[in-house]
Amino acid sequence: MQTLVATVLIFFAVSSHAVPLSTRSRWIIDESTGDRVKLVCANWEGHVSMLPEGLSKSPLDDISRHISLLGFNCIRLTWAVYMYTRHAHVTVAQHLQDLNLTDALAGIQRHNPHLASLTLVDAQKAVIESVASHGVMVILDCQVSKPMWCCNDNDGNGFWGDAYFDPHEWLRALSTVAKRYKDMHMVMAMSLRNELRGPRQNETLWYHWVEEGAKTIHRANPNVLVLVSGLNYDLDFRFLKTKPLKLGIGKKMVYEAHQYAFSDGQDVLWLTKSVNWMCKNMIQDVEDRVGFLFRGRHPAPLFITEFGGEQIGDNTADNYFLTCYISWLAENDLDWALWALQGSYYLRDGKHDPEETYGLFNSSWGPLRNPQFHTKLQLIQRTLIDPRSKVKNYLILYHPQSGYCAKVAENEVRATDCWDASQWSYEGEGTPIRLKGTDLCLTATGDGLPVALTRECLTGQSAWELAQNSQFQLASRDDYGNDLCLEFNPYYSKRIQTSKCIVPEEDDLQNPQGQWFKLIQSNKH
Repeated sequence: MQTLVATVLIFFAVSSHAVPLSTRSRWIIDESTGDRVKLVCANWEGHVSMLPEGLSKSPLDDISRHISLLGFNCIRLTWAVYMYTRHAHVTVAQHLQDLNLTDALAGIQRHNPHLASLTLVDAQKAVIESVASHGVMVILDCQVSKPMWCCNDNDGNGFWGDAYFDPHEWLRALSTVAKRYKDMHMVMAMSLRNELRGPRQNETLWYHWVEEGAKTIHRANPNVLVLVSGLNYDLDFRFLKTKPLKLGIGKKMVYEAHQYAFSDGQDVLWLTKSVNWMCKNMIQDVEDRVGFLFRGRHPAPLFITEFGGEQIGDNTADNYFLTCYISWLAENDLDWALWALQGSYYLRDGKHDPEETYGLFNSSWGPLRNPQFHTKLQLIQRTLIDPRSKVKNYLILYHPQSGYCAKVAENEVRATDCWDASQWSYEGEGTPIRLKGTDLCLTATGDGLPVALTRECLTGQSAWELAQNSQFQLASRDDYGNDLCLEFNPYYSKRIQTSKCIVPEEDDLQNPQGQWFKLIQSNKH
């Protein structure tokens, strides 16, 4: 445990940055130094009750400290328009009493008694001050207008002009919030609106109100980044391919997008199609809808402000999706925010104190719900690409299902944590995977046997290429002509082995993810 804490503290010693932030090409940067700042965030919801969740279960400072120690450098804190336009003078105690949340109020009075008498907006500020004191930055996310659980097509909160989404009231709230935190630089970004959706959504109004909202925030607080969401639950920016967005707010605009296993009803496909086929097609779809934003002649930052899955571990669609999607995040070294931090809610869908199975914390806001899930995040918590680095590119051999990376120790190739992964080089299909700085390369020794490091780099067992119909499975060929794929099973051994490749056809439901490996590029010390 001491080693883990020391590692995290070292990580933050080298990863903390000053704010305000700005943008350069596809990167978010420290405005004062020009250095890249990778946003590694967790969502902390509070739009139903207008109060960040969990304050009835744990002292605020404990939550803030744990956010930092878990390796997050920011939180995406949700808020509702009505919180500032209609309920700004309502106290925490009064609001919880109005909702008949007497148990939640008693918990707050026990764990955070100083918050009960504050107004809702002042309580939110106290949360922001607490996390900021632990070096954690804040994104203020405008989730809804009328406080309610988000989201569906007809909830009245989805698009400008809907029953609860008055554009002018929304602009007043954006201005109020931006001014309120103008001098608190750890509040480094504000979103325009979460997950635009519903039957009224259209591109003409999108361009108009995005420009109005962005300029409103920028006038009130020119320090913050402005996060711009797309259409269809923040899944789609394809319309920008024909008409780019020009806001005139300097280098302060960042695009945000979301993705889940259930996005566009794809959760059924994760269960009925080959996971190799499904992952390939989902990534192609994501690239078409949002990936183009950080590529091409005029790249811009893309921030994945929501992704996640059930952390209990028994949701097959979520498990398959997360292994695939985290690989894409690592390959492109994107900024991201996990849904979610909270282990429970004061109120959701009429239920008091329901559990959030997507939450990192458990329902008591104590231990992590699933420590193995947090392990899966370790590589994407690192900054992998530094646009100003003079370090030559190298590769990390990454196993996305476990979150581990390949490391050479005592002449064995093991899957361990990614903080000190070995560096590799690879020239492409049919060439050796070499341990950087040596004359050693990965060599298959047989079906079910550990992969070896040898100097026999010109043999078939040392020539690696992607298995047929797979984006992830690195295969060599044994003396009998069998394709052997790299494989890792954390319940069997720490050593990486090779086994006969499992490459399912489109409708084959075998799970090959134990054989998924990805060579991830990095140039960071």
